[in-house]
Amino acid sequence: MTDISKDIAIAILVIIALVGFISGEFIISSALFAATTIVSNLKVNRKRARDGQLSWD
Repeated sequence: MTDISKDIAIAILVIIALVGFISGEFIISSALFAATTIVSNLKVNRKRARDGQLSWD
């Protein structure tokens, strides 16, 4: 997947989670919010590691 397709997938999951939250499906929306947060953080951390910004030096 390219970066733009990953961003689109994350945005779609957030929109689905918002719709689920509004409609009262709190467990499903909470799981979707958690999944999008984990995926987004993994993406950012991989980008930082690739650029060498995660070193403690």
